[in-house]
Amino acid sequence: MKNVVLGMSGGVDSAVSAWLLKRQGFNVIALFMHNWEESDDGCCTAEQDFADVKRVSDKLDIPYYSVNFAKEYKERVFSYFLDEYKKGRTPNPDVLCNREIKFGPFLQYAKALGADYIATGHYCGVSHLNGKHYLLKAKDQSKDQTYFLNQLSQNQLADVLFPLADIEKSEVRKIADKLGLVNAEKKDSTGICFIGERNFRSFLQNYLPNQRGEIVDVNGKSVGEHIGLMYYTLGQRRGLGLGGTAEGQGRWFVVEKDLENNKLIVSHGDESVLLSNSLLASSMNWIPDCPSESFTCTAKFRYRQPEQKVDVKVLTDGRISVNFHEKQRAVTPGQFVVLYDGVKCLGGGIIDEVYK
Repeated sequence: MKNVVLGMSGGVDSAVSAWLLKRQGFNVIALFMHNWEESDDGCCTAEQDFADVKRVSDKLDIPYYSVNFAKEYKERVFSYFLDEYKKGRTPNPDVLCNREIKFGPFLQYAKALGADYIATGHYCGVSHLNGKHYLLKAKDQSKDQTYFLNQLSQNQLADVLFPLADIEKSEVRKIADKLGLVNAEKKDSTGICFIGERNFRSFLQNYLPNQRGEIVDVNGKSVGEHIGLMYYTLGQRRGLGLGGTAEGQGRWFVVEKDLENNKLIVSHGDESVLLSNSLLASSMNWIPDCPSESFTCTAKFRYRQPEQKVDVKVLTDGRISVNFHEKQRAVTPGQFVVLYDGVKCLGGGIIDEVYK
Protein backbone atom coordinates (compact mmCIF):
# COMPACT_ATOMS: atom_id res chain seq x y z
CA MET A 1 0.00 0.00 0.00
CA LYS A 2 1.40 3.38 -1.05
CA ASN A 3 1.78 6.16 1.55
CA VAL A 4 0.32 9.59 0.84
CA VAL A 5 1.04 12.56 3.08
CA LEU A 6 -1.82 15.01 2.65
CA GLY A 7 -1.56 18.68 3.53
CA MET A 8 -4.65 19.06 5.68
CA SER A 9 -5.67 22.62 6.49
CA GLY A 10 -8.80 22.13 8.56
CA GLY A 11 -10.99 23.04 5.60
CA VAL A 12 -13.52 20.89 3.78
CA ASP A 13 -11.47 20.46 0.59
CA SER A 14 -8.48 18.74 2.18
CA ALA A 15 -10.80 16.72 4.44
CA VAL A 16 -12.70 15.25 1.50
CA SER A 17 -9.38 14.74 -0.31
CA ALA A 18 -8.31 12.50 2.57
CA TRP A 19 -11.46 10.40 2.23
CA LEU A 20 -11.09 10.12 -1.56
CA LEU A 21 -7.47 9.00 -1.27
CA LYS A 22 -8.31 6.46 1.40
CA ARG A 23 -11.11 5.09 -0.78
CA GLN A 24 -8.59 4.73 -3.62
CA GLY A 25 -6.53 2.42 -1.43
CA PHE A 26 -3.80 4.75 -0.21
CA ASN A 27 -2.45 4.81 3.32
CA VAL A 28 -3.23 8.45 4.14
CA ILE A 29 -1.31 10.53 6.68
CA ALA A 30 -2.57 14.04 7.48
CA LEU A 31 -0.01 16.79 8.00
CA PHE A 32 -1.02 20.21 9.29
CA MET A 33 1.32 23.16 8.73
CA HIS A 34 1.73 26.03 11.18
CA ASN A 35 3.04 28.78 8.90
CA TRP A 36 2.44 31.75 11.15
CA GLU A 37 2.87 32.24 14.87
CA GLU A 38 -0.29 33.44 16.57
CA SER A 39 1.77 35.93 18.59
CA ASP A 40 3.09 37.64 15.46
CA ASP A 41 0.30 40.22 15.33
CA GLY A 42 -1.57 38.13 12.82
CA CYS A 43 -5.08 36.81 12.95
CA CYS A 44 -4.57 33.25 11.78
CA THR A 45 -7.04 30.63 12.92
CA ALA A 46 -4.39 27.91 13.23
CA GLU A 47 -5.54 26.64 16.62
CA GLN A 48 -9.14 26.14 15.49
CA ASP A 49 -8.02 24.72 12.14
CA PHE A 50 -5.78 22.13 13.78
CA ALA A 51 -8.66 21.14 16.09
CA ASP A 52 -10.74 20.49 12.95
CA VAL A 53 -7.88 18.44 11.46
CA LYS A 54 -7.87 16.26 14.58
CA ARG A 55 -11.63 15.72 14.44
CA VAL A 56 -11.64 14.90 10.73
CA SER A 57 -8.65 12.57 11.04
CA ASP A 58 -10.28 10.73 13.94
CA LYS A 59 -13.50 10.42 11.96
CA LEU A 60 -11.67 9.03 8.92
CA ASP A 61 -9.36 6.90 11.08
CA ILE A 62 -6.12 8.30 9.71
CA PRO A 63 -3.02 9.46 11.64
CA TYR A 64 -2.24 13.17 11.80
CA TYR A 65 0.80 15.27 12.55
CA SER A 66 1.60 18.95 12.92
CA VAL A 67 4.74 20.71 11.74
CA ASN A 68 5.89 24.30 12.27
CA PHE A 69 7.21 26.12 9.20
CA ALA A 70 6.80 29.64 10.62
CA LYS A 71 10.53 30.38 10.36
CA GLU A 72 10.69 29.22 6.73
CA TYR A 73 7.52 31.15 5.92
CA LYS A 74 8.92 34.41 7.30
CA GLU A 75 12.20 33.97 5.46
CA ARG A 76 10.86 32.78 2.11
CA VAL A 77 7.41 34.35 1.81
CA PHE A 78 6.79 37.15 4.29
CA SER A 79 10.10 38.92 3.63
CA TYR A 80 9.26 38.91 -0.09
CA PHE A 81 5.79 40.26 0.72
CA LEU A 82 7.27 43.22 2.63
CA ASP A 83 9.99 43.90 0.03
CA GLU A 84 7.40 44.12 -2.74
CA TYR A 85 5.26 46.57 -0.79
CA LYS A 86 8.33 48.71 -0.10
CA LYS A 87 8.76 48.93 -3.89
CA GLY A 88 5.15 50.09 -4.27
CA ARG A 89 4.08 46.83 -5.91
CA THR A 90 1.21 44.51 -5.05
CA PRO A 91 2.55 41.00 -4.36
CA ASN A 92 0.74 37.67 -4.32
CA PRO A 93 2.28 35.74 -1.39
CA ASP A 94 -0.08 32.76 -1.90
CA VAL A 95 1.82 31.82 -5.08
CA LEU A 96 5.13 31.92 -3.21
CA CYS A 97 3.66 29.99 -0.27
CA ASN A 98 2.86 27.10 -2.60
CA ARG A 99 6.31 27.03 -4.18
CA GLU A 100 8.37 27.79 -1.08
CA ILE A 101 6.41 26.04 1.70
CA LYS A 102 3.64 23.64 0.63
CA PHE A 103 5.81 22.11 -2.08
CA GLY A 104 9.14 22.92 -0.37
CA PRO A 105 9.77 22.04 3.29
CA PHE A 106 6.42 20.24 3.36
CA LEU A 107 7.51 17.94 0.53
CA GLN A 108 10.81 17.21 2.28
CA TYR A 109 9.08 16.55 5.60
CA ALA A 110 6.56 14.26 3.93
CA LYS A 111 9.35 12.22 2.32
CA ALA A 112 10.94 11.87 5.76
CA LEU A 113 7.63 10.44 6.99
CA GLY A 114 7.88 7.78 4.29
CA ALA A 115 5.60 9.36 1.68
CA ASP A 116 5.43 7.85 -1.79
CA TYR A 117 3.27 10.81 -2.78
CA ILE A 118 2.12 14.09 -1.34
CA ALA A 119 -1.38 15.45 -1.89
CA THR A 120 -3.26 18.70 -1.40
CA GLY A 121 -6.86 19.86 -1.64
CA HIS A 122 -6.16 22.23 -4.53
CA TYR A 123 -8.62 22.29 -7.41
CA CYS A 124 -6.34 21.32 -10.28
CA GLY A 125 -4.91 18.24 -11.97
CA VAL A 126 -1.57 16.80 -12.99
CA SER A 127 -0.50 14.47 -15.81
CA HIS A 128 2.78 12.76 -16.64
CA LEU A 129 4.08 12.03 -20.13
CA ASN A 130 7.55 10.90 -21.21
CA GLY A 131 9.10 11.95 -17.93
CA LYS A 132 7.54 15.42 -17.96
CA HIS A 133 4.85 16.69 -15.62
CA TYR A 134 1.95 18.93 -16.65
CA LEU A 135 -0.30 21.10 -14.49
CA LEU A 136 -3.94 20.93 -15.60
CA LYS A 137 -7.03 22.98 -14.86
CA ALA A 138 -9.72 21.51 -12.61
CA LYS A 139 -13.10 20.30 -13.82
CA ASP A 140 -14.74 22.94 -11.59
CA GLN A 141 -13.59 26.03 -13.50
CA SER A 142 -15.05 28.36 -10.88
CA LYS A 143 -12.66 26.90 -8.27
CA ASP A 144 -9.62 26.17 -10.45
CA GLN A 145 -6.43 27.06 -8.55
CA THR A 146 -3.73 26.56 -11.18
CA TYR A 147 -3.12 30.33 -11.02
CA PHE A 148 -1.67 29.90 -7.53
CA LEU A 149 0.49 26.93 -8.57
CA ASN A 150 2.10 28.53 -11.63
CA GLN A 151 5.58 28.54 -10.05
CA LEU A 152 5.83 24.81 -9.30
CA SER A 153 8.85 22.97 -10.66
CA GLN A 154 9.01 19.60 -12.36
CA ASN A 155 10.42 18.05 -9.20
CA GLN A 156 7.55 19.45 -7.16
CA LEU A 157 4.94 18.06 -9.56
CA ALA A 158 6.55 14.64 -9.95
CA ASP A 159 4.93 12.85 -7.00
CA VAL A 160 1.87 14.95 -6.18
CA LEU A 161 -1.78 13.94 -6.21
CA PHE A 162 -4.73 16.32 -6.58
CA PRO A 163 -7.84 14.32 -5.58
CA LEU A 164 -10.23 17.17 -6.42
CA ALA A 165 -9.19 17.46 -10.09
CA ASP A 166 -12.45 16.01 -11.42
CA ILE A 167 -14.94 16.95 -8.73
CA GLU A 168 -17.22 19.97 -8.30
CA LYS A 169 -17.11 22.02 -5.12
CA SER A 170 -20.81 21.35 -4.52
CA GLU A 171 -20.10 17.62 -4.57
CA VAL A 172 -17.27 18.09 -2.06
CA ARG A 173 -19.74 19.71 0.35
CA LYS A 174 -22.23 16.88 -0.18
CA ILE A 175 -19.60 14.21 0.53
CA ALA A 176 -18.48 15.98 3.70
CA ASP A 177 -22.06 16.31 4.88
CA LYS A 178 -22.79 12.65 4.16
CA LEU A 179 -19.68 11.60 6.08
CA GLY A 180 -20.68 13.82 9.00
CA LEU A 181 -17.43 15.78 8.90
CA VAL A 182 -17.26 18.66 11.37
CA ASN A 183 -16.18 21.12 8.67
CA ALA A 184 -18.80 20.20 6.05
CA GLU A 185 -20.23 23.72 6.11
CA LYS A 186 -17.05 25.53 7.11
CA LYS A 187 -16.53 28.77 5.23
CA ASP A 188 -13.71 28.74 2.67
CA SER A 189 -10.63 30.61 3.81
CA THR A 190 -9.98 33.84 1.94
CA GLY A 191 -7.11 36.28 1.91
CA ILE A 192 -3.69 35.80 3.43
CA CYS A 193 -3.35 33.69 6.58
CA PHE A 194 -1.08 36.06 8.45
CA ILE A 195 -3.55 38.92 8.03
CA GLY A 196 -6.79 36.98 8.45
CA GLU A 197 -9.86 39.05 9.23
CA ARG A 198 -8.00 42.01 10.66
CA ASN A 199 -7.63 45.38 8.95
CA PHE A 200 -4.93 45.21 6.28
CA ARG A 201 -3.62 48.71 6.93
CA SER A 202 -3.38 48.13 10.67
CA PHE A 203 -1.41 44.96 10.05
CA LEU A 204 1.02 46.50 7.56
CA GLN A 205 1.72 49.45 9.86
CA ASN A 206 3.35 47.02 12.29
CA TYR A 207 6.05 46.23 9.72
CA LEU A 208 6.40 49.17 7.33
CA PRO A 209 6.46 52.84 8.35
CA ASN A 210 3.86 55.19 6.92
CA GLN A 211 5.01 57.91 4.59
CA ARG A 212 2.17 60.28 3.91
CA GLY A 213 2.08 62.21 0.66
CA GLU A 214 0.02 64.11 -1.83
CA ILE A 215 -2.88 62.77 -3.90
CA VAL A 216 -3.01 64.47 -7.30
CA ASP A 217 -5.26 64.07 -10.31
CA VAL A 218 -3.92 63.21 -13.78
CA ASN A 219 -3.37 66.94 -14.45
CA GLY A 220 -1.19 67.32 -11.36
CA LYS A 221 -3.78 69.15 -9.27
CA SER A 222 -3.62 68.36 -5.55
CA VAL A 223 -6.88 66.78 -4.33
CA GLY A 224 -5.95 65.23 -0.99
CA GLU A 225 -3.41 63.31 1.10
CA HIS A 226 -2.56 59.61 1.05
CA ILE A 227 -1.40 57.65 4.11
CA GLY A 228 1.31 55.66 2.30
CA LEU A 229 1.54 54.41 -1.29
CA MET A 230 1.80 50.79 -0.15
CA TYR A 231 -1.84 50.80 0.95
CA TYR A 232 -3.26 51.44 -2.52
CA THR A 233 -3.68 49.33 -5.65
CA LEU A 234 -4.38 50.29 -9.27
CA GLY A 235 -8.08 50.76 -9.94
CA GLN A 236 -8.92 51.06 -6.22
CA ARG A 237 -11.98 53.19 -5.50
CA ARG A 238 -12.67 52.76 -1.80
CA GLY A 239 -10.67 54.18 1.05
CA LEU A 240 -9.20 57.13 -0.84
CA GLY A 241 -10.70 59.71 1.51
CA LEU A 242 -11.79 61.93 -1.38
CA GLY A 243 -15.51 61.96 -0.75
CA GLY A 244 -16.38 59.28 -3.28
CA THR A 245 -17.24 61.41 -6.33
CA ALA A 246 -15.62 64.32 -8.07
CA GLU A 247 -17.94 67.14 -9.10
CA GLY A 248 -20.54 64.68 -10.28
CA GLN A 249 -18.03 63.03 -12.61
CA GLY A 250 -18.02 59.62 -10.93
CA ARG A 251 -15.92 58.08 -8.18
CA TRP A 252 -12.20 58.64 -7.84
CA PHE A 253 -9.93 55.68 -8.60
CA VAL A 254 -6.18 55.06 -8.43
CA VAL A 255 -4.36 55.41 -11.75
CA GLU A 256 -0.70 55.24 -10.78
CA LYS A 257 1.84 55.45 -7.96
CA ASP A 258 4.68 57.95 -8.32
CA LEU A 259 7.25 56.44 -5.94
CA GLU A 260 9.97 58.95 -6.73
CA ASN A 261 7.79 61.88 -5.61
CA ASN A 262 5.62 59.90 -3.19
CA LYS A 263 2.42 60.91 -5.00
CA LEU A 264 -0.75 58.92 -5.57
CA ILE A 265 -2.28 59.73 -8.95
CA VAL A 266 -6.06 59.46 -9.25
CA SER A 267 -8.77 60.14 -11.77
CA HIS A 268 -12.55 59.93 -12.15
CA GLY A 269 -15.05 59.31 -14.91
CA ASP A 270 -13.32 57.87 -17.99
CA GLU A 271 -11.46 54.67 -17.01
CA SER A 272 -9.47 54.41 -20.24
CA VAL A 273 -6.42 55.63 -18.27
CA LEU A 274 -6.43 52.23 -16.52
CA LEU A 275 -6.29 50.27 -19.75
CA SER A 276 -3.07 48.70 -21.01
CA ASN A 277 -2.15 46.64 -24.06
CA SER A 278 1.03 44.81 -23.03
CA LEU A 279 3.33 43.88 -20.17
CA LEU A 280 6.81 42.67 -19.35
CA ALA A 281 7.23 39.81 -16.86
CA SER A 282 10.23 38.20 -15.15
CA SER A 283 10.93 35.16 -12.92
CA MET A 284 9.21 33.06 -15.57
CA ASN A 285 8.54 29.44 -14.64
CA TRP A 286 7.63 27.08 -17.49
CA ILE A 287 5.55 23.91 -16.96
CA PRO A 288 7.30 21.92 -18.24
CA ASP A 289 8.99 23.87 -21.07
CA CYS A 290 8.63 27.07 -23.03
CA PRO A 291 6.50 26.19 -26.11
CA SER A 292 8.57 28.37 -28.49
CA GLU A 293 10.19 31.79 -28.78
CA SER A 294 6.85 33.33 -29.71
CA PHE A 295 3.34 31.93 -29.52
CA THR A 296 -0.34 32.73 -28.94
CA CYS A 297 -2.17 31.49 -25.86
CA THR A 298 -4.51 32.74 -23.14
CA ALA A 299 -3.54 34.46 -19.89
CA LYS A 300 -4.80 35.60 -16.52
CA PHE A 301 -3.47 38.73 -14.83
CA ARG A 302 -5.35 38.09 -11.59
CA TYR A 303 -7.03 35.05 -10.08
CA ARG A 304 -10.69 36.02 -10.50
CA GLN A 305 -10.56 36.81 -14.19
CA PRO A 306 -11.60 35.08 -17.42
CA GLU A 307 -8.65 34.08 -19.59
CA GLN A 308 -7.59 36.64 -22.20
CA LYS A 309 -6.02 35.96 -25.59
CA VAL A 310 -2.40 37.13 -25.81
CA ASP A 311 0.74 36.93 -27.93
CA VAL A 312 3.87 35.96 -26.00
CA LYS A 313 7.47 36.61 -26.99
CA VAL A 314 10.41 35.25 -24.99
CA LEU A 315 13.24 37.78 -24.72
CA THR A 316 16.95 36.97 -24.68
CA ASP A 317 17.20 37.62 -20.92
CA GLY A 318 14.43 35.12 -20.13
CA ARG A 319 11.72 37.68 -19.50
CA ILE A 320 8.54 37.60 -21.55
CA SER A 321 6.71 40.29 -23.45
CA VAL A 322 2.94 39.75 -23.45
CA ASN A 323 0.71 41.64 -25.90
CA PHE A 324 -3.03 41.63 -25.27
CA HIS A 325 -5.55 41.08 -28.07
CA GLU A 326 -7.95 43.31 -26.10
CA LYS A 327 -6.94 46.08 -23.71
CA GLN A 328 -6.99 45.11 -20.04
CA ARG A 329 -8.01 47.09 -16.94
CA ALA A 330 -5.68 47.70 -13.99
CA VAL A 331 -2.99 45.12 -14.76
CA THR A 332 -0.78 45.42 -11.67
CA PRO A 333 3.02 45.15 -11.24
CA GLY A 334 3.93 42.56 -8.60
CA GLN A 335 1.07 40.26 -9.52
CA PHE A 336 1.52 37.15 -11.68
CA VAL A 337 0.67 36.69 -15.32
CA VAL A 338 -0.25 33.02 -15.81
CA LEU A 339 -0.37 31.43 -19.26
CA TYR A 340 -2.65 28.66 -20.54
CA ASP A 341 -2.98 26.40 -23.56
CA GLY A 342 -6.44 24.85 -23.25
CA VAL A 343 -6.51 22.83 -20.02
CA LYS A 344 -2.73 23.08 -19.56
CA CYS A 345 -1.15 25.73 -17.37
CA LEU A 346 2.05 26.73 -19.17
CA GLY A 347 3.49 28.55 -16.14
CA GLY A 348 3.75 32.16 -15.08
CA GLY A 349 5.92 35.11 -14.16
CA ILE A 350 5.88 38.32 -12.12
CA ILE A 351 4.52 41.41 -13.87
CA ASP A 352 7.28 44.06 -13.89
CA GLU A 353 6.12 46.69 -16.37
CA VAL A 354 2.72 47.53 -17.85
CA TYR A 355 2.39 49.55 -21.08
CA LYS A 356 -0.52 51.73 -22.19
